[in-house]
Amino acid sequence: MQTDVIAAIATGLSQSGVGIVRISGPGAVDIAEKVTEIRGKTLSALAPRHMALGFVKDGNERLDEALIVVMKAPHSYTGEDTVELQCHGGPLVLKRVLEAVLKAGARLAEPGEYTKRAFLNGRLDLSEAEAVMDLIRAETDFARETALSQLGGSVSERIRHLRAEILEETAFIEAALDDPEHISLDGYPETFAPKLAKITQEVQTLLSGSENGRRLAEGINTVILGRPNVGKSSLLNALLGEERAIVTAIPGTTRDTIEETLRLGDVVLHLADTAGLRETADEIEKIGVALAEKKARESELILYVLDGSESLTKEDEDELGQLAGRQAIVLINKSDLEQVLDEEEVAKKTGMEVIRISARTGEGLERVKEAVERRFLFKEVRQQPLVITNVRHQALLREAEEALLRVKDSLEASLPEDFFTIDLNEAYRSLGLIIGEEAEEDLINEIFGKFCLGK
Repeated sequence: MQTDVIAAIATGLSQSGVGIVRISGPGAVDIAEKVTEIRGKTLSALAPRHMALGFVKDGNERLDEALIVVMKAPHSYTGEDTVELQCHGGPLVLKRVLEAVLKAGARLAEPGEYTKRAFLNGRLDLSEAEAVMDLIRAETDFARETALSQLGGSVSERIRHLRAEILEETAFIEAALDDPEHISLDGYPETFAPKLAKITQEVQTLLSGSENGRRLAEGINTVILGRPNVGKSSLLNALLGEERAIVTAIPGTTRDTIEETLRLGDVVLHLADTAGLRETADEIEKIGVALAEKKARESELILYVLDGSESLTKEDEDELGQLAGRQAIVLINKSDLEQVLDEEEVAKKTGMEVIRISARTGEGLERVKEAVERRFLFKEVRQQPLVITNVRHQALLREAEEALLRVKDSLEASLPEDFFTIDLNEAYRSLGLIIGEEAEEDLINEIFGKFCLGK
């Protein structure tokens, strides 16, 4: 249990109607009482979860008029005594109020420390705590809905169910090995096999939509590639609906990578417009081309742009050949001009999906969005009752799956039952790390260190 009192500004530090300074920990009320003034009563006499109008002060100096809320343990976000000073939302006001609270005996909270205390006090498990930050960072309705579901315990419930099934089998095997006279393992492999298959299938079902679920929640790293002057920067501007990239008829205008985030309905693309791919003697442009190639290797989706008014060049064919097996869509740009390239011929030659567009008029851009959704199976992901979007959870589910598959191998090889328990325990541990039941302090500190200050 934490014995110190922490404080931080819990809202954004910008001009707004309301800004909150949150104080939490044993003694939070005593510290808040030193910096508040309520007409006719003391803060300690205020009924829990009731608001009082008063002043926040630093010594004898009044800093702001505020609404003051007291929440007594365990009925607060952290599970501790908590006081919120709901002030006017000016940066100067909030800074002065926080300084007064720290001077009165609180210390500045670390990033994520409120949620960390909620976890340590049993208010949230680790997956629910991570969902808090996912909810704050949500950029789409899908991300918001998924985070809210996980905050409500959807992941925790499923993981606890799986762990209970694994624990039941492990306990039976170990009890039988310890007391073979009274507990028999005769015929156990035959009864265990379907149970193991069911548990493994449940883990694999959680994994099946997790990669696209993560992309739908976090966005898809996307790079725009192509020769100079095919319209890459014009495409970026058209997708964004603003003149973000400089567009000229001079080859090599874009020399550095321009990165923007684009929301297409419920799909988020983290777009990178790159330098035109070509052989060049210009040293700066060479660096841009190398950076474009690096971005392409790291991307999850490539939009390769061709000029529909020109024939395919050797550079186009070489680059398209290197994209085999990658998630790539070929965009034949400049459909508003007389066309030389044929969609079907390009598709046949490259084996890729081809869409004709005009970055100038916007023609075909809706088809691009539909192609992205179809390619990443987003409609199917949305229909799943539970989608794993957290990369850490995904990795741990893979570890659990691998351990369960090793149990299956041991079962099929007719190995002794004590071999089963080794990997069953490993699967149990991996699943436990998702909800924090097996987590060590270093992992906990690493997770909460990524949270924002005040949460």
